[in-house]
Amino acid sequence: MRTGYNIAIDGPAGAGKSTIAKKIAKKMNFIYVDTGAMYRAMALYLIRKGIEPTDAKRISEVCQEADISIEYRDGEQVVLLDGEDVNAFLRTEEVGNMASYSSTVPAVREKLVELQRKLAEKADVVMDGRDIGTVVLPDANVKVYLTASAATRAMRRYLELQEKKEAADLEQIEKDIIERDYRDMHREHSPLRQAEDAVLVDSSDMTIDEVVERITALCR
Repeated sequence: MRTGYNIAIDGPAGAGKSTIAKKIAKKMNFIYVDTGAMYRAMALYLIRKGIEPTDAKRISEVCQEADISIEYRDGEQVVLLDGEDVNAFLRTEEVGNMASYSSTVPAVREKLVELQRKLAEKADVVMDGRDIGTVVLPDANVKVYLTASAATRAMRRYLELQEKKEAADLEQIEKDIIERDYRDMHREHSPLRQAEDAVLVDSSDMTIDEVVERITALCR
């Protein structure tokens, strides 16, 4: 029986899902479920078990034993792997490499979806991704499909890179975004699409605060 209140935010790459989800979680005192961090925790688990990144069969078997959860301690998100706070280990190159392999193994995805649902059953959560409202939390209390035009998303990314003093080609960024949208929408497993009962929020001409207000208003 579910006791948690769930907000699902889906949408294409660069729509600002994580930024918005974190702000909503803070404003409403919910847990922001960082699904990417959960995939990294699974990668760390597999590394500790001595599994090779390319050994999909062993990854499928071993991932079933992992217990991964997220909680907040002193206002900070803590990722727990079998009860241990593993935040300090999640951003290494080795973990990132393992995650890029292991996240493509269907059994890993199924296991993490199961863990994410377990978390959402007992806690008030905000989750963002490509298939949260359609696959992970189909019964979420509020579902939002957050998007923005490819040109807007490209410009946001371009300005981000310029701020970091990194070389950026606006035209190429927009081309990459359009290609990524196509791949995400046409992939075999859990393609990106707007859930039938999701509210469309186009942030092209909205500020971050306006988007946060729009979604919290839906919850109210």
